Amino acid sequence: MENETFIRRLPKAELHVHIEGTLEPEMMFDLAARNGIELPFASTEDVRAAYEFSDLQSFLDIYYQGAAVLVTEQDFYDLMMAYLVRAHEDGVVRAEIFFDPQTHTERGIEFSVFLDGFTRAISDAQASMGISAGLIMCFLRHLPPEAAVATWYEAKPYADQLIGVGLDSSEVGIPPERFADAFTMAKDAGLHTVAHAGEEGPPEYITNALDVLGVQRIDHGVHC
Repeated sequence: MENETFIRRLPKAELHVHIEGTLEPEMMFDLAARNGIELPFASTEDVRAAYEFSDLQSFLDIYYQGAAVLVTEQDFYDLMMAYLVRAHEDGVVRAEIFFDPQTHTERGIEFSVFLDGFTRAISDAQASMGISAGLIMCFLRHLPPEAAVATWYEAKPYADQLIGVGLDSSEVGIPPERFADAFTMAKDAGLHTVAHAGEEGPPEYITNALDVLGVQRIDHGVHC
């Protein structure tokens, strides 16, 4: 217990967290009830059981099912604040947080709705707890590169509220260089760049993320 307390109190930086993936089963049910959404789960225990996934796609399936309960600015605020409270309790002083705009815009949610919810929670958490956080907007690689470019144009007016862009979602068979145009636009706007590469894909995906996309940080990279 002494070691656990010591480690918990150490100041930490969180460099890899997907905010939609932090949705707890209890909040999932609360938001579903708030927004009149029927879930494919009968209980929070069913949700936890579903998280016993064996591969990336199995995880992504439940990830997107959970995200469907996020509808209003307050929903996104509550999600972000809940994560920041837990992170603060674990000694996190800085978090760089991924979010997937296309997961929400594909459902008809306006860009400003989720971004305003996220940034308001980040501001409130810094004021009340002293935790610092920044947002990394990710392009979904299972969608066409043209959709990534369109997402960049949606995000561009809010670029000053982002610290970077990234690339995530299903990797196999989808090399990172397909998204070079969107990354070039983001870099030209002064944003940092990262990419999920080598999570399930081959080492070449890591090389191309570095050499073609020009990313500054590789996420996962376990197949190097």
